[in-house]
Amino acid sequence: MRHLLNTLFVTREDAYAALDGENVVIRQGDTVAGRFPLHILEGIYLFSYAGASPALMGKCARAGVDLVFLTPRGRFLARTCGETRGNVLLRRTQYRMADDPTQSCRVARNFIFGKLSNARGVLDRARRDHGLRLDAEGFQDASRQLKELMAQVLEETSLDSLRGLEGAGATLYFSRMDDMILWNKEDFYFRGRSRRPPLDRMNALLSFVYTMLGSDCASALEMVGLDPYVGFLHRDRPGRTSLALDLLEELRPCMADRFVLTLINNRHISPRDFQVQENGAVLLTPEGRKTVQREWQSRKQEKLTHPFLKEKVEWGLLPYVQALLLARYLREDLDGYPPFLWK
Repeated sequence: MRHLLNTLFVTREDAYAALDGENVVIRQGDTVAGRFPLHILEGIYLFSYAGASPALMGKCARAGVDLVFLTPRGRFLARTCGETRGNVLLRRTQYRMADDPTQSCRVARNFIFGKLSNARGVLDRARRDHGLRLDAEGFQDASRQLKELMAQVLEETSLDSLRGLEGAGATLYFSRMDDMILWNKEDFYFRGRSRRPPLDRMNALLSFVYTMLGSDCASALEMVGLDPYVGFLHRDRPGRTSLALDLLEELRPCMADRFVLTLINNRHISPRDFQVQENGAVLLTPEGRKTVQREWQSRKQEKLTHPFLKEKVEWGLLPYVQALLLARYLREDLDGYPPFLWK
């Protein structure tokens, strides 16, 4: 369990939430694992199969406390609602801002600033950890150029120009991706991003992990009451979770890319975990997908200090914390959206 931003995260999959007077009680079997006054909470997020009592659901609906149900892996299931939809004002604000290019750019540039900062962090960490095996000068130069782009992003007022800066940063960053693969370069290499379909093992891994992280981002946005289909940088397209893709941008380098590089360099994944299709597409085998998913769940349990909250959180909760911060910004509780900046 973790209490952040007046929100209770219950991450134990066998935990059951019940109401005792004016308190939320978290039980594991016959043991009381925690007790929290309901009036101090804005939301309760249950990553549990056990669920919650009807009394607690009714109380939360009447009190305007979000009670959200997710699977232990973070897939959004449902949210309790009272007589009125508690998040209608938040979503109306989201829609108005998304329709205004100037306001959209104001939010979007923070996503891109976070992405470039985290990409720079990945390059700097690789240079520090493996400087003797890498072109340290080349990595340092790419990091310097990314820093210059970050300054330009903060001043940008056009979405099209912002996308141009993001593309330039991605080109710089991915130009060093192959150098960070330190094992079995014959089978694992990166010559450029290929998506539909992925044409090598590295791109197959990146696409699969991006899909998992994107799903977590969509669930997180649903959880706080935002519409994951209406974005600020990514514009509306039928069936596309545009806001989840916005949130994914800042988390992609530090959560997904570093995870994929660790899988390869620590030899958790091998060439046997892939299959090549007749059209040249490279896909993970069923066993390969299981390996990646197992390592991904393990990675999500590791903890770090959140740079904005200054509190310890699990990596797996980052999309949910950032979604909460975004909702607070849209409600004008914060002056700006604080992107996650990994160090």
